[in-house]
Amino acid sequence: MLQESQLYYMDNRQQFCYRNVLIPKWYDVWTRIQIRVNSSKLVRVTQVENEEKLKELEQFSIWNFFSSFLKEKLNDTYVNVGLYSTKTCLKVEIIEEDTMYSVIVTRRFDPKLFFMFLLGLMLFFCGDLLSRSQIFYYSTGVSVGIAASLLIIIFILSKFMPKKSPIYVILVGGWSFSLYLIQLVLKNLQEIWRCYWQYLLSYVLTVGFMSFAICYKYGPLENERSINLLTWTLQLMGLFFMYSGIQIPHIALAIIIIALCTKNLEYPIQWLYITYRKMCKATEKTVPPRLLTEEEYRIQGEVETRKALEELREYCNSPDCSAWKTVSRIQSPKRFADFVEGSSHLTPNEVSVHEQEYGLGSILAQDEIYEETSTEEEDSDPQYPAITQQINS
Repeated sequence: MLQESQLYYMDNRQQFCYRNVLIPKWYDVWTRIQIRVNSSKLVRVTQVENEEKLKELEQFSIWNFFSSFLKEKLNDTYVNVGLYSTKTCLKVEIIEEDTMYSVIVTRRFDPKLFFMFLLGLMLFFCGDLLSRSQIFYYSTGVSVGIAASLLIIIFILSKFMPKKSPIYVILVGGWSFSLYLIQLVLKNLQEIWRCYWQYLLSYVLTVGFMSFAICYKYGPLENERSINLLTWTLQLMGLFFMYSGIQIPHIALAIIIIALCTKNLEYPIQWLYITYRKMCKATEKTVPPRLLTEEEYRIQGEVETRKALEELREYCNSPDCSAWKTVSRIQSPKRFADFVEGSSHLTPNEVSVHEQEYGLGSILAQDEIYEETSTEEEDSDPQYPAITQQINS
């Protein structure tokens, strides 16, 4: 029985089992349990659920015979163990003699799970923005072209093949073989880069340029329905990454439900806010607007007049103003030119007339006229009774 953080060295064919006795806590959402088998030469590792399955592997069967050939042989193998898995067993088979290997069980924080969860959050909440982004369109197109060039070649060849042709059997096998090659390259990417970096760099540059050219030819999505389909696809991928990035299923489901409610909670909140504002307006008393005082009215009139005159000068000095057409329509071109250069828009005569009509002098004159009218009315009031008495006498 394997123990955590304890290293085991072996040189022969062995069977191992690991029992998980710890109950996962909420802080283990990004914790991963792994059994690592590191060997000097190639070994074959088979994972099963319990000891009974290990005994079945020892028995001869056609399925076990073929699966032994299909099973991948590696120097370094990682076996993932679920946090809620009570027992996990594995069988290590040596391919060559004098092979030494080590087995260790580790429980640690996995940054890959954390970044997968962050990627899911970004795709879910920013899917509508990413689906309209040209940078995301070209970068995704180039990345997909580099990662799945074999799949793209097989897809293009299938378009030229006649229907009901036996070649489709080969194409189906080609799809599976392409997926297997992609998985194999990703697992051995560091080794390939170390030994064949020139070829890998040439492949990336060539296929990347071709993918960019194809994306540039067709251009980003413009149809609104296509953009919506891409948005929903990105959001579904985001939910999948969020669920895969958390090791505790019920916490993952709770976070997904919260994300869905948060994403769609915008519209109910807006509706409630609008309803609340309407109810407040209906219940509150209408307050009449405050009236300006005479001094505020005068100051506001001067400020707005000065602002409008400056805007008029700027327009007259701008290329948008047709000078000849403007001059032909006014009576005093020289006065207009002086105004544009910064002179006052009023003549001294106009200023004096305005002061007489609306200034302090006009107010005093109006008061004198009002007083004279009131005096005349008071003097004329006693005449009416005297006349009446004379007529009666």
